[in-house]
Amino acid sequence: MRALLAANTKQLLGSIHSVAAGWRATVVGRRHWSFSSGEENAMLRHLSSKIKATGPISVAEYMREALTNPVMGYYVKKNMLGAEGDFITSPEISQIFGELLGVWAISEWMAAGRPRGLQLVELGPGKGSLAADVLRVFGQLRSVLSAASVSLHLVEVSPLLSGLQAQTLLGTEPDRAADRIRDDTPIYRSGRTRAGTPVSWYRRLDDVPPGFSIFLAHEFFDALPIHKFQRTERGWREVMVDVDPDAPGRLRLALAPAPTLASSTLVQPHERRDHVEVCAEGGVIVQRLARRISRHGGAALIADYGHDGTKTDTFRAFKGHRLHEPLESPGCADLTADVDFSYVRRVAEPLASCVGPLAQRSFLKNMGIDLRMEVLLRNADEATRDQLTSSYRTLTDGDQMGERFLFSALLHPARLETPTATAGLEKKTAAAATPLPVAGFDQIHF
Repeated sequence: MRALLAANTKQLLGSIHSVAAGWRATVVGRRHWSFSSGEENAMLRHLSSKIKATGPISVAEYMREALTNPVMGYYVKKNMLGAEGDFITSPEISQIFGELLGVWAISEWMAAGRPRGLQLVELGPGKGSLAADVLRVFGQLRSVLSAASVSLHLVEVSPLLSGLQAQTLLGTEPDRAADRIRDDTPIYRSGRTRAGTPVSWYRRLDDVPPGFSIFLAHEFFDALPIHKFQRTERGWREVMVDVDPDAPGRLRLALAPAPTLASSTLVQPHERRDHVEVCAEGGVIVQRLARRISRHGGAALIADYGHDGTKTDTFRAFKGHRLHEPLESPGCADLTADVDFSYVRRVAEPLASCVGPLAQRSFLKNMGIDLRMEVLLRNADEATRDQLTSSYRTLTDGDQMGERFLFSALLHPARLETPTATAGLEKKTAAAATPLPVAGFDQIHF
């Protein structure tokens, strides 16, 4: 069976074309922060008024407001992707990335017994480049997927980005795309790709219909709000965002004087680190993914900057492809924190099996990126060869994305179980049978 999957994966790769009263503000001193806001903006005024009225807010609330406020949020009003934005993602660096994820999706569909329906669900789909590359692979491998009804489901909160996605996937003009948004139904936008694949947009994962689904979450969880906690002599205290009393136009981090609900419930009893970041909202989404997979079948691939429960302070911001002070100019920069994959595994495993995390370099090489590069370089001109080589290094080199980016997958609990044979009334493990390898996470020799 292991050799069979290797052959299938090789065949797939070869088939692809080209402060309130009583608040004691203890400033967090883990590093030097310069919290000057520069030119005061609307979001800063909004947050300052909120803090003065009700007291300091959690880092999670700060991130939620700065990123997804329906009027002034960063993701709502700004096109942040690409060379002219604040950061660039792997699908924009090379189409090979999306092609290999498309092969991964098909390999998990095959391992599940080729269900009749295949829902491709992407969380936070950016400009739609990844989904477009995956669908192109699906189209080129239509002979493999001929028995499946394929549909694309995008979970996106940003009207601006959903318009860009519609332009990428449907060929819809941006102004006409905006006219198609609906607020009275779970599906707020819909259409078909040029190849006829139905595409639907949702604001919440819960609105995606049930069914066998392959979920992709690429640079999604790192943008979800985190709570930050600091160990003190009096126990764990939550790190809060406060107005600097010495400079009203600036924000700063400060420790809560007493335990908060979050610090009392989210920190693990045996935690050894002195500073911890917990993404409770991400944990809820992981549980929902795991529950859907256990009930309806499928798999989820999570790819993000992250660690396996070892890092402490990773909260940061990006603006113009450079690091930016996280509390400066809220709503005008991307806020992010590394994903704790040990937390992902802990909240998922009661409902689903979890593999990884694995460095992007290893995952892509296991998926056959070197084989794919050989095919593309064979007939490429010099300029194309240079571009392909540069993008390959960006994706795989250890000092770029190769080691900083991690992959993890949630699978149906039965996916990794060893098949059993029945002998009379007793169930015995089949001696020769082993679970199918998981593409990307297992060494598969072509």
